[in-house]
Amino acid sequence: MINTYNSATHPAKYRSSLNTSNLLNSKRSVQLKHKTKKTSRIQLLILILTFTPIALAIISLFYFEGYLDELHLARLNTGWGYWTFVISLTILSIKLIFLSWLFYLHKKYKAIKSVSDKKLPSCTVIVPAYNEGEMVYKTLLSLAKSSYPIKKLQIISIDDGSKDDTWRWMQRAKKELGERLTIYQQPKNMGKREALHRAFLEGTGDIFVTVDSDSIVKEHTLRNLVSPFVVNKSCGAVAGNVMVLNRELGLIPKMLNVSFAFSFEFIRSAQSMLGSVLCTPGALAAYRKTAVLNCLEDWINQEFLGKKTKIGEDRAMTNMILKQGYEVVFQKNAEVYTNLPTEYGNLTKMFTRWERSNVRENIMLTKFAFSHFRSGNKAGVRLLLFNQWLKVILAFPALSLLITLLIIQPLLVLSSLFIGLFLFSSLPALFFALNREKEEAVWAYSYAIFYTFSLFWIPPYAIATAGKSGWLTRNLPNS
Repeated sequence: MINTYNSATHPAKYRSSLNTSNLLNSKRSVQLKHKTKKTSRIQLLILILTFTPIALAIISLFYFEGYLDELHLARLNTGWGYWTFVISLTILSIKLIFLSWLFYLHKKYKAIKSVSDKKLPSCTVIVPAYNEGEMVYKTLLSLAKSSYPIKKLQIISIDDGSKDDTWRWMQRAKKELGERLTIYQQPKNMGKREALHRAFLEGTGDIFVTVDSDSIVKEHTLRNLVSPFVVNKSCGAVAGNVMVLNRELGLIPKMLNVSFAFSFEFIRSAQSMLGSVLCTPGALAAYRKTAVLNCLEDWINQEFLGKKTKIGEDRAMTNMILKQGYEVVFQKNAEVYTNLPTEYGNLTKMFTRWERSNVRENIMLTKFAFSHFRSGNKAGVRLLLFNQWLKVILAFPALSLLITLLIIQPLLVLSSLFIGLFLFSSLPALFFALNREKEEAVWAYSYAIFYTFSLFWIPPYAIATAGKSGWLTRNLPNS
């Protein structure tokens, strides 16, 4: 017997149910509006806190001009002050020349358009997951909706010993996608590198694509990502264009949204013109299968200071592919949206992991960058490496000098610092305004101040603890 509900025979009860539903919807609407207003007030406060010290710094520069000039001249008259000024000016000049060079390369960059279905090679997409919950299901569905030819696409997802319901969500995706998806479960949590290694051995495609399990790809992302391998036979790896998925869920993702746009669409596009993108991001990257298999044993057994490496698998793979003589390029039109930390603690862990990886892989890159590792452009790799090492070498001296000057001449240093942050932040802000949303570009200034005063310690700390291999954020899937 089917139990049906008739509003005509139970009018009072129906009206009561309807009124309750309307009331709940009304409450949700009020709560949403209240939350939106609260978020807007917080964002306005942050912007005020951002631009107030900048404005004060500019005003003080004019108001205390004579006094600041005297302080500056007095410092130049000392030996340490003179050489500090000369070295700082030299480094600034190098940075400006380097940025100008990157700008020139960026203007020449053009993403490769997708080739036809017939020309696209077979592709294996690999999605490692750990404590990702429902998000891995969404990731797998977004991949299945890709415009990549179904017969040429293999999707593999590996549960790396999750302690939550990740495996059940992967099974649900398998039930819906059938033979298009293959899922595996590690016996215990062994790390992202081990999960990828297993999938590399299982994959049948000519191209391997790795996607993080908290990421969503667009319909044409995969075919755009893979097309450079067809057009350029020297291409060994391709970096995707990473965008922030959860930018509306906090101030940190909102600021990182501007930072990531500059990092990928400006920095990596310039590196791409040299065939030397230094890092293919874990969120979205593609590799030529033969290149991966050539270095797979070295990659999975990589050590640093006698310990097996568990971090920086993406940068390590990029280095090993560059070492083989391949080019590594960037595809702006291969877009992926990924979740980023919303809290300060999780952000510092992510950045610390990245910085440790940079130190290790800079050493590895140095070992072959000055050899005849490929027949094409090698000078570009060496200049990019020089810039990487410059940041590492200056980390401790710059921090020490800044603290010393703040104690000796706080007004002069703070004024110069905020004006400098404003000027250098204007580049990513302008870039974002021209290429994305104009109204969001102001967060470049907030991020510069936020990083300078709350994340300044990470590079020196990461350098000092480069030997540590902890993942740091693997037990925080919702960060």
